[in-house]
Amino acid sequence: MSVNVSEFGSLNDGRIIHKYTIQNKNNVSASVITYGATLTEIWAPDKNGVFKDILVGFDDIEGFIERTDYQGVIVGPYANRIGNSTFTIDGTQYNLVANENKITCLHSNGEFNTAVWNAEIVDDSCVAFSYMSPDGLNGFPGNLKVCVKYSLNDENELKLEYSAVSDKKTVINLTNHAYFNLGGYDSGTILNHRITINANKYTPVDDFSIPTGETADVENTPFDLRNETKIGELIDADCDQLNFTGGYDHNFCINGYDGSVIKAAEVTDPESGRTLEVLTDLPGVQFYAGNFLKGVIGKSGVPMVKRSGFCLETQFYPDTPNHKNFPQCTFNAGETFNSTTIFRFSAK
Repeated sequence: MSVNVSEFGSLNDGRIIHKYTIQNKNNVSASVITYGATLTEIWAPDKNGVFKDILVGFDDIEGFIERTDYQGVIVGPYANRIGNSTFTIDGTQYNLVANENKITCLHSNGEFNTAVWNAEIVDDSCVAFSYMSPDGLNGFPGNLKVCVKYSLNDENELKLEYSAVSDKKTVINLTNHAYFNLGGYDSGTILNHRITINANKYTPVDDFSIPTGETADVENTPFDLRNETKIGELIDADCDQLNFTGGYDHNFCINGYDGSVIKAAEVTDPESGRTLEVLTDLPGVQFYAGNFLKGVIGKSGVPMVKRSGFCLETQFYPDTPNHKNFPQCTFNAGETFNSTTIFRFSAK
């Protein structure tokens, strides 16, 4: 195991952005930069032992500043959407920045992914990234101390360990927004990938992608992904839920959620054999199939076309503070949020 540090570029104010690369004995590696604590590269072998970078994203800091669709970033204080950009805690209403359609608050107005995080090498397999979110920024209450540890083991498991604590009662919902293409970032769309999601239910949304509050059965719908399914098979089916979001962009309610780390999803690229398993201790996972990628230029000059990457964002459900029937994510002052997500890589 080893950790290598290099420069990734600089911001207009002169601050240097560093890249930390963790590599295991199998030559599998993961790279994270201090801008947004962003996961920029994962190199993994196919069934023939050929390594490729399986993350869709950018080669330079300018891409993450100017053209990003949240590729690889840490999202918070509240990942995903909050309806009408408002929520209430103990009778106090908090009004957030409405950065999506001037109505919803999406990914907390991009706070975490535009911040420069502090980084510390913990050991030869782990790097910790930390950030302080100030009270009131984008409308969220509390000074929030956040740490995300990235570690890689010799079983080809990339572990993300999140912790956060605020000095005021607040909502906390953190995730990583990596876009995967298991054929390699330059291999076209992910429509031929096969996906399995361990969920009997999902959260339907309205035409602004805000949950209705219902948890609906996936059976006999395009959201029944409990058995291995080709992503492209039903992604364009004529139903309101897919029409609202242009394809899959929904939260799935993970079966067996009890706060322990369990398997949420698995995706395989049949051509390369590369397989990703996602494990988490959170109640939901947002499956997003890259419906809104519009061909911006990414790594090696390759355009990120529609559906050239998929996301599996482990999370509390979207808009949880406004739906008391959802598993809740409001934390008291001084109460620590802890969560673990594991991305496990193999080849079939």
